[in-house]
Amino acid sequence: MKDSFDYHSFCPFRVCPLGAHIDHQAGPVTGFALDSGITFDYSATDDGSIDVISRNYSGSATGNICDSYERKYTWADFLFGAVKTLQLQYTVTHGITGVVSGSLTGGGLSSSAAVILTYLIALSRANSITLTSPELIKLAVYEERNYIGVNVGTLDQSCEVYCRKNSLLYLDTLDGSAKLLPVPEGMKQFEIAIIFSGAERSLAGSAYNTRVDECKAASYALKDLAGLEYGRYADTRLRDVPFGVYLENRDRLPPHWKKRADHFYGESERVRKGIEAWQAGNLEAFGRLVFESGASSINCYETGSEELKALQTIMEETPGIYGGRFSGAGFNGCAMALVDPDRKDDITASVTERYKKAFPAHAENFFITYCRTADGIECI
Repeated sequence: MKDSFDYHSFCPFRVCPLGAHIDHQAGPVTGFALDSGITFDYSATDDGSIDVISRNYSGSATGNICDSYERKYTWADFLFGAVKTLQLQYTVTHGITGVVSGSLTGGGLSSSAAVILTYLIALSRANSITLTSPELIKLAVYEERNYIGVNVGTLDQSCEVYCRKNSLLYLDTLDGSAKLLPVPEGMKQFEIAIIFSGAERSLAGSAYNTRVDECKAASYALKDLAGLEYGRYADTRLRDVPFGVYLENRDRLPPHWKKRADHFYGESERVRKGIEAWQAGNLEAFGRLVFESGASSINCYETGSEELKALQTIMEETPGIYGGRFSGAGFNGCAMALVDPDRKDDITASVTERYKKAFPAHAENFFITYCRTADGIECI
């Protein structure tokens, strides 16, 4: 392993204040990139060798780009998955050697998408491959779906590519169109609290894929009930079902499918209202919608561990928090909140005391940190 490297890259983590759990159904979403994320110092190797170590996890990712790599269910899978994904479309002759590290742990900040993007960028640079932003996002989504095994939408990757400092990203995942909405003049200042429950999370072993299937089942059933052409099950999504069709037929759905549809259409409307509030500079109204999103994720999408459900209640009852919800899929991991920077000390003290009292077993790993918005990863 070299003592110094030729390249340095940073890919931010992300949070989604509004638009939770609907990107895989082609819904509208919002996002911020954070000034915390994945850092990678690396160099290209001429012989195709791979030799990467992590400052966060034990072991190493070693091998060669020519290897027939099989998943080992370790952090190395993300790197070799990036190699195999890139090789589907490009000639890859150079490997990489380097050191990767993440500034936050716990899950819910899209660290998997961030590290995949990081490796794709590094391998592209090492092999003089030029990727557009849409191409980079498409490759990252492909790897996570087909190599890591999680049926993600495009929210995470899009946020980590398109986001810019001091702006809210609005993304329509139906057509991939993205718009940056700058912080309006006169809006109250805010920072983003990341609250780690102390309980780790892994999407590949969670009910994430089941929730995606339930949304697709609701879409398929609604189309059939309305006499619409429904096509292949693999291609169906709730965004294809008109709102009127949903209203007319929602009570004919099985209870779980009905709840998933309720969340999709409710969350889509919250995104619309949230954009209006944001552009008007009304942070309080925007924050209330974020709280509503969290409640819907618990009650309609039926996700959220007991720890994250407790954090939702604590955040709603804590002065200085404009709005909050658990971050990511909600199967343990982190919560996020938009907070008044002048009240951070009080927020930290209050939330920490209440949470540790409720979950003393997580007291050692629980933490709160504060982030600001940041630029997305630079495409090659």
